[in-house]
Amino acid sequence: MGAVASAALLLPLLSAAPPAAAGPPAPGSLQRQFAAAAERQGVPPSVLLAVSYLQSRWDGHGGAPSVTGGYGPMHLTDAVTALAEAPHHSHGEEDARGDDARGPRHGSESATPLRTRDQLPDRLKTLDRAAALTGIPAEELRTGTAANIEGGAALLAAAQRASGRPLSADPADWFGAVARYSGADDTATATAYANDVFDVIRAGESRTTDSGQVVTLAADPDVAPARGQVGSLGLRSPSTGPTECPRTVACEWIPAPYEEFGDGDYGNHDKANRPASQSIEYIVVHDTEATWDVTLKLVKDPTYVSWQYSLRSSDGHVAQHVPLKDVGWHAGNWFVNAKSVGLEHEGFLTAPDSWYTEAMYRSSARLVKYLAQRYDIPLDRQHVLGHDNVPGTVTSTIRGMHTDPGPYWDWAHYFRLLDRPFTASAGPHARVVTIRPQYATHQPTYTGCVKTGEACAPHGSGAVRLHTAPAADAPLVKDAGLRPGGEDSTTGVNDTGARASTGQQYAVAERRGDWTAIWYLGQKAWFHDPKGERTAVNARGLLLTPREGLAEVSVYGRAYPEASAYPAGVPVQAVSPLPYKLLAGQSYVVGGRTPGEYYFAPTFDPAGHRVVRGQEEYYQIQFGHRVAFVKAADVRVSRG
Repeated sequence: MGAVASAALLLPLLSAAPPAAAGPPAPGSLQRQFAAAAERQGVPPSVLLAVSYLQSRWDGHGGAPSVTGGYGPMHLTDAVTALAEAPHHSHGEEDARGDDARGPRHGSESATPLRTRDQLPDRLKTLDRAAALTGIPAEELRTGTAANIEGGAALLAAAQRASGRPLSADPADWFGAVARYSGADDTATATAYANDVFDVIRAGESRTTDSGQVVTLAADPDVAPARGQVGSLGLRSPSTGPTECPRTVACEWIPAPYEEFGDGDYGNHDKANRPASQSIEYIVVHDTEATWDVTLKLVKDPTYVSWQYSLRSSDGHVAQHVPLKDVGWHAGNWFVNAKSVGLEHEGFLTAPDSWYTEAMYRSSARLVKYLAQRYDIPLDRQHVLGHDNVPGTVTSTIRGMHTDPGPYWDWAHYFRLLDRPFTASAGPHARVVTIRPQYATHQPTYTGCVKTGEACAPHGSGAVRLHTAPAADAPLVKDAGLRPGGEDSTTGVNDTGARASTGQQYAVAERRGDWTAIWYLGQKAWFHDPKGERTAVNARGLLLTPREGLAEVSVYGRAYPEASAYPAGVPVQAVSPLPYKLLAGQSYVVGGRTPGEYYFAPTFDPAGHRVVRGQEEYYQIQFGHRVAFVKAADVRVSRG
């Protein structure tokens, strides 16, 4: 059907669209919009619904774009419009390596400017194509739910026709069209995307969207798609190289350079022999603060930093850059870097109302499950960290630590995909709570997404705000590391001083009405936890407190060995406490026990690298928004 005919067909659809000031949509209207668009465009309803679910989980996001410029339930992309004002910021002055053993080094902080519309790949301008197919104006496709669904259905139908196949009523005949819809330019990613869509069709889904609409896709467990259709799409075969990925994700090898610059300087990672040399205990979730092409240019820059994996938002494509045995420079804490794997997700922390696709969440979760199984990493928030949960190494580095992926990353959904949902595991008088607000409806005000002090667009959040007293107008708790002068914490989107995030566990200090207090950064911190709209669930866990006779215990940002453990030729690393104290009578949740370790790697040649392991042991704890370490000899542990 040509664009003119399509436009004529859609006149009733557009004229029936509610005005901007209209009230909430009628119950069931979104489901009917999917059904109507599927019928008009000749697409099986289950295919249209499943594609939309994989892109947006049927949410409209109020017409705001995703992190890669995708709009509406069908994620129609218009990256130039969406990212024209997307901020690129550095969060602080963090040294991503987090170790000063090498001294000054080269560095590159420049990011390639966003490309023009003509330079963008087709996957980032599908909204233009949908406008041409339907005759619907671009602005309506961006902001109108019914129009957006119609545009997505038209793209699917066009992909089916381009393959020379009829607009069949059988969903199994649409595997190639779905793969094409992903926008992927390689067979592995397109196939993985289409497999995900048909997994949704087989299993079925039902949820309440961000507009309050209930949408349901009935399960069709017997659908058997024609996967061979992908072979006729003319897509490239990716370079898998020495990738270390599960078979359930599309993974490409794009190596980070390991180069020597002279004068003892080199980049952008360190050779190692993990897990034989050191155990891998953490997975660190980042956002890139850059578009996909800029991200790849940065990781291929030998003077920049590195991480193990990047994940693309539009389709969940994975690129591996550093072998898992080696150490990437990504977390800003050398102890964590030496024992972690870094995952960078395409996105911008503060882009107003930005959102991540279901395709990327699912691909990331599969990768994390694979890594957790391979290295026996517990799937909990003490070991699957956000970059914003990594502590500063010493007092001077606290203020420069990064704050991604920030309060808009949906940890609750992520852990459901990891098959580790955050559920209550204890009764009403439990001594431990797991933070878990309802992401979509929990929308605390943040500021500074665009301008300092200016409110960000309303958005679901997995973080709760912490006050000095059980009242919304009470001051926020202070962070002595972020503000040594004693200033109050703020509602800034990058201010982690008074924030607890979904999945993090804390010891209960007190309960009073609709408020719960936890021990946090050496003080009592209150968050709103009303009955019927709980923002935390009761849990079990190990708690520690200063051992008898100690009024306070020092807190550390890294678990380094005692001085006597260092062999000749390896400089002793100071065991320097942070400007916080764990006080007698306070309790904190234990995340694990570890010996003091230091990976000495100051040179390009790994022959001189050493792992120093001491006798002193530490406990990792959830101390504030970031984790921290205390000496095992200073505390006693009990069950919470």
